[in-house]
Amino acid sequence: MAQISLMVHGRSYQVTCDDGQEGHLLKLAEYIDRKVGELEGSVGQVGEQRLLFMSCLLVADELFDARRQIDGLKTGDVPLGQAAGYGATAKSAPAAGAGAGDERATQALEACAQRIEAIAARLQEA
Repeated sequence: MAQISLMVHGRSYQVTCDDGQEGHLLKLAEYIDRKVGELEGSVGQVGEQRLLFMSCLLVADELFDARRQIDGLKTGDVPLGQAAGYGATAKSAPAAGAGAGDERATQALEACAQRIEAIAARLQEA
């Protein structure tokens, strides 16, 4: 087990994790720190505990939105362009008949890949 120090809102938090997970945890802490900073910029200093709690709510909201989009892709309830986010759109509407399922699956995977790449790019900027 490894121990790592994570900085969020200027405060250090000691966390134990599995060996090799340190880099991942650092990126997560940087993401949370960025959320806290953005929130503080919009609502002002309302106390660290409240800022952290509100940031957790924002991150949980993002997680629930992502899960809802994934579930929608699985069931076909979410339009591809809407699920892809970040301005991605489907290349063409799936045609009825043979091969439509394959085309739709390909488009869904492309949309997910674009979303993952966008998230990775945002994490790298941190």
